[in-house]
Amino acid sequence: MKSKGLICAAIIFSICASCENPKLKDGVQSTIGRGEMPNLSKDSHGNLHLVFGMGDSLMYSTSSNAGLSFTKPELIALLPNLTAAHTRGPQIACINNGIVVTAANHQGDLFSFFKNEQGNWSGPVRITDTDTIAREQFLALAAGDSIVFAVWLDLRLKHNAIFGAASTDGGRTWSKNKLIYDSPDGTVCECCKPSLAMKGKTIYLMFRNWLGGSRDLYLMQSNDGGQNFGEARKLGEESWKLNGCPMDGGNLVLNENGEPQTVWLRKTTIYASVPGGRETAIGEGRACTIESIMGRNVFAWTEKGNIVISNEQGKRITLGEGIQPQIKATSEGKLVCIWENANQIQKAVVDL
Repeated sequence: MKSKGLICAAIIFSICASCENPKLKDGVQSTIGRGEMPNLSKDSHGNLHLVFGMGDSLMYSTSSNAGLSFTKPELIALLPNLTAAHTRGPQIACINNGIVVTAANHQGDLFSFFKNEQGNWSGPVRITDTDTIAREQFLALAAGDSIVFAVWLDLRLKHNAIFGAASTDGGRTWSKNKLIYDSPDGTVCECCKPSLAMKGKTIYLMFRNWLGGSRDLYLMQSNDGGQNFGEARKLGEESWKLNGCPMDGGNLVLNENGEPQTVWLRKTTIYASVPGGRETAIGEGRACTIESIMGRNVFAWTEKGNIVISNEQGKRITLGEGIQPQIKATSEGKLVCIWENANQIQKAVVDL
């Protein structure tokens, strides 16, 4: 595939029927800044918002041109002993009147920060109402209109369970911490990050469970902003017997109809599935994520040390070395991928 015409202010690549595993050439990625564990969100105007860690510094950058360029990273705040490594890192979500960021410290306390419409940051505000109970430091964040919801692995029951809290004022205050799921076998998977997706007051929570010795993914749903959740439903048909932790919680997204679409790891294979449906193998690797764009699902993961993006038809593109990919759809069917490579936050724009 010729590269002429694919480079204009940013590098744009095509996944198309005529391409067969195209490889990116040297120098195609652009670097946003130094840091680790990026997390990406999109607001109602199509602007992209990025958070990542750099030592004890919580950093933020934004793009108003569909990911073609990002602003110079700015400091949100210094959070002593900020956690930003090994799939643990800050989270970001957009609400009607601002941006909410959550982060953990090494001691196991969770905090939120809020950026208002004037661009001013406030915080930290404590989310956890008991000291040092999120010592695994795995958390997820999602927003729907004016409600923000956070979940994390919590040890106040002397084993890992899923707890959560809601905020209706942009993370300035949080509800009392609430038990969402406690495994009847004693613990959920101890070192896999949960995932959240939210639309309005409907919340979907995905997490890796530990039942009967199997480390499988489960999905729960709330229709009232997190006040109540239904039963946990297993994803996929097969199970993964494992006396250990895979350090991979998968990811989920809502399609244009508000239906959950999931991607997750079993052994070395990455699978996509919907509730009640069969799993479909899409590749080999780990650290998988998913985005729904124009009625189609697109996936990204790390395979043999490289970032890979694939559509549902199996057309792939390799973005180069890195870990922890994050993808967001932009306008006109394009996709922004953000990832970490050698303590640098990098990005590329993919034209689907």
